Amino acid sequence: MQDPDTEEQFTEAGMNGIAETELADKFGTDAYNVLIVANKYQTGFDEPLLHTMYVDKRLSGVQAVQALSRLNRTHPGKDDTFILDFVNDAEEIRSSFQPYYEQTILAERSDPRQLYELQTQLDGAQVYYASEVDAFAKVFYKPTEKQNSADQGLLYKHLGPAVDRFKALEEEAQDEFRDRLRAYVSLYAFLSQIMPWQDADLEKLYSFGRSLLMRLPRDPREAPPDLQGDVQLRFYRLEKTLDDKTIELVAGEGGAVKPPTAVGTGRAQDEDVPLSQLIDILNERFGTNFTPADQLFFDQVKEEAKADDEVVLRAQANDDFGNFARAIRKKIEDILVDRHAQNADIVSKYFSETEFQELAFNELARKIYEESRGGEAA
Repeated sequence: MQDPDTEEQFTEAGMNGIAETELADKFGTDAYNVLIVANKYQTGFDEPLLHTMYVDKRLSGVQAVQALSRLNRTHPGKDDTFILDFVNDAEEIRSSFQPYYEQTILAERSDPRQLYELQTQLDGAQVYYASEVDAFAKVFYKPTEKQNSADQGLLYKHLGPAVDRFKALEEEAQDEFRDRLRAYVSLYAFLSQIMPWQDADLEKLYSFGRSLLMRLPRDPREAPPDLQGDVQLRFYRLEKTLDDKTIELVAGEGGAVKPPTAVGTGRAQDEDVPLSQLIDILNERFGTNFTPADQLFFDQVKEEAKADDEVVLRAQANDDFGNFARAIRKKIEDILVDRHAQNADIVSKYFSETEFQELAFNELARKIYEESRGGEAA
């Protein structure tokens, strides 16, 4: 394309700073977050990281479907998409997609005033207090350089009272509050991308509400997830059913003790343990009362980490386990936060006690490292 006034030539590669041959490799790095595209990318460009699209040209029919569907790729951490269209109207896009879809797309204008109405309704429910939202925000928006491992525990602490008050509501009131909170979070996420907000309380409530939604009990109106074929029973919860019984030793029945065969091979504190024994080690060292059934939680964290392509690549590229462990610590913490509702006791203790965190993290990371490298330890 040539600018008629300056006669300057503009190309996709020139404006993006990425050659077409390098696009697939470089687009996913931190250096490139925005991509300027034209017709050639309406088909054939399959990039799961794409989240937001700004449209400044007319689209209709199959062209609209092909262009906008570039966003329809799943990726860990990507739970929605966003399109800001400066040219086309909603009805034209709806009619373009309708032949390829089974249900009609709801086209409805969003009114910023709805956000304040929802805020007022949520405040009036008295599920949370303003002081709790402010306390949560002070931790949540703390500068990165001042954050520490105990902050996650503080966030849960500030959310806890709201969860308890929600549980005390009648079922109808719970449904009403949950629906309004979902609407508020969804509407704020949408509007904040196209207009600035001067009201900090709206942002605070958004962050607090988004976290609170993840901690509220499951909505009974929603169908439970179908886990058939995905869950393998590996542990039973052990309970004491008989009185203590003394094991009697018989004199005269000797045995043999095998002596050490090498010097300096024993390690008291840093001994590697199988992940299957991690619960026993934690209970012994920290006085916790976790059961073998809780082991499944650590296995799920491990499997989710191994399913992440970036984690696997780091494991295969690092011959030094220490470097690998430092690189995935944030990833493990994110997985634990997402799974907090599944085992709040373990996650809270992980973020509130440094020694507990180090032991649990090191064993998780080592197992992820070994299995990602095909059983090879470094």
